[in-house]
Amino acid sequence: MKKIIIPAFIAMVVLCACSKKIPLTPDENASERLNSAASFIKHSIYKGKHYSNKSGVSSLKTNNLSFKVKFDSSAIYTSLKPENQTDINKLFGFSDNNAAHHQYSARFGWRWSDNALRLFAYTYNKGIRSFKELGIIKLEIENDCSIAVSGETYIFSLNGIKTTMLRASTTIEAEGYRLYPYFGGDESAPHDIFIWIKEVKSPEENH
Repeated sequence: MKKIIIPAFIAMVVLCACSKKIPLTPDENASERLNSAASFIKHSIYKGKHYSNKSGVSSLKTNNLSFKVKFDSSAIYTSLKPENQTDINKLFGFSDNNAAHHQYSARFGWRWSDNALRLFAYTYNKGIRSFKELGIIKLEIENDCSIAVSGETYIFSLNGIKTTMLRASTTIEAEGYRLYPYFGGDESAPHDIFIWIKEVKSPEENH
């Protein structure tokens, strides 16, 4: 009788253990978060620097630059000079018209001001700079961004909300090079700043 009861008891314990949902440990949760963000590229602007560690020369020819972006709490900063708090830092975009970006370009900008993280449309046309605020975004949240080229217009989109800006470039498509994160203005990064960017296919490219 014992030989029958003991194996049955052990089998029942094993079955219960297998069916019980075991909660993930903190390390496993962290691993899942890293896996979900694996396709993002982490851009680091280190304290005292202007340029991202991933900056470089990358040519571009497109009608639509689409990407996702997210910031963490390192986006919160206080400028040494109060008047510099309204300077617009650069996020991502492109030069245009086969020219230098201070002549022709379109990109997203960002800054921390009035206790909020704000994104901007930021352009140069014939060396003249223009910008418009696009909206406020939250930390740790993915945001959908794009810059479409349509004749004499740039169409900026932030999470589905569109804003137009003048385009003076004469090329049919945007032609130039990618522009990566840059901090400043006058001041360099006051501490290490981290930005995650994932370039994605535009709707036109998916058809």
